[in-house]
Amino acid sequence: MPLHEIVSPLPGTFYRRPSPDADYYVAIDATVAAGAVVGLVEVMKQFTEIEADAGGRVVELLVEDGEPVDAGQVLMRIEG
Repeated sequence: MPLHEIVSPLPGTFYRRPSPDADYYVAIDATVAAGAVVGLVEVMKQFTEIEADAGGRVVELLVEDGEPVDAGQVLMRIEG
């Protein structure tokens, strides 16, 4: 099955959940639909939703919650 890479569209801080006390958007082996929100990138208190560009199973998470990211950096891989 092909792997789809989810990349950050901009530099900032990546968050795997909508708030510190909330559950993560996705985890390893989670099934996601195309267009589903899988994380957030914060830049100067502005949050951009990161959506899956394809449906499938999350097989790799490459960035931890609260970690800085660059534009074009791969955040996770989805098999499907």
